[in-house]
Amino acid sequence: MAKYSEKAGDKVEKTIHEMKEGKLKSGSGKKVTSKKQAIAIGLSEARKEGAKVPKKKG
Repeated sequence: MAKYSEKAGDKVEKTIHEMKEGKLKSGSGKKVTSKKQAIAIGLSEARKEGAKVPKKKG
Protein backbone atom coordinates (compact mmCIF):
# COMPACT_ATOMS: atom_id res chain seq x y z
CA MET A 1 0.00 0.00 0.00
CA ALA A 2 1.31 3.43 -0.93
CA LYS A 3 2.09 5.90 1.87
CA TYR A 4 0.58 9.34 1.57
CA SER A 5 1.34 12.40 3.63
CA GLU A 6 -1.20 13.76 6.09
CA LYS A 7 -1.69 16.80 3.82
CA ALA A 8 -2.55 14.51 0.90
CA GLY A 9 -5.02 12.57 3.05
CA ASP A 10 -6.73 15.80 4.10
CA LYS A 11 -7.01 16.91 0.46
CA VAL A 12 -8.58 13.58 -0.59
CA GLU A 13 -11.00 13.75 2.34
CA LYS A 14 -12.03 17.26 1.27
CA THR A 15 -12.61 16.27 -2.38
CA ILE A 16 -14.72 13.23 -1.38
CA HIS A 17 -16.81 15.50 0.83
CA GLU A 18 -17.29 17.91 -2.12
CA MET A 19 -18.30 14.98 -4.36
CA LYS A 20 -20.93 13.83 -1.85
CA GLU A 21 -22.34 17.38 -1.74
CA GLY A 22 -22.41 17.44 -5.55
CA LYS A 23 -19.98 20.37 -5.81
CA LEU A 24 -16.95 18.55 -7.26
CA LYS A 25 -16.37 19.01 -10.97
CA SER A 26 -13.82 17.39 -13.27
CA GLY A 27 -11.50 19.27 -15.61
CA SER A 28 -14.11 19.24 -18.36
CA GLY A 29 -16.66 20.84 -16.02
CA LYS A 30 -18.84 17.76 -15.55
CA LYS A 31 -20.03 16.67 -12.10
CA VAL A 32 -17.94 13.93 -10.52
CA THR A 33 -19.96 10.91 -9.29
CA SER A 34 -17.20 8.29 -8.98
CA LYS A 35 -15.37 7.88 -5.66
CA LYS A 36 -12.24 6.74 -7.55
CA GLN A 37 -12.28 9.90 -9.65
CA ALA A 38 -12.69 12.06 -6.52
CA ILE A 39 -9.66 10.39 -4.94
CA ALA A 40 -7.62 10.92 -8.12
CA ILE A 41 -8.55 14.62 -8.17
CA GLY A 42 -7.61 14.96 -4.49
CA LEU A 43 -4.22 13.33 -5.01
CA SER A 44 -3.57 15.45 -8.08
CA GLU A 45 -4.34 18.66 -6.16
CA ALA A 46 -2.15 17.52 -3.26
CA ARG A 47 0.68 16.76 -5.72
CA LYS A 48 0.41 20.31 -7.13
CA GLU A 49 0.67 21.74 -3.58
CA GLY A 50 3.88 19.77 -2.99
CA ALA A 51 2.52 17.07 -0.67
CA LYS A 52 4.23 13.66 -0.48
CA VAL A 53 2.29 11.60 -3.00
CA PRO A 54 3.74 8.65 -4.96
CA LYS A 55 4.04 9.13 -8.73
CA LYS A 56 1.21 8.19 -11.08
CA LYS A 57 1.36 4.73 -12.63
CA GLY A 58 1.62 4.44 -16.40
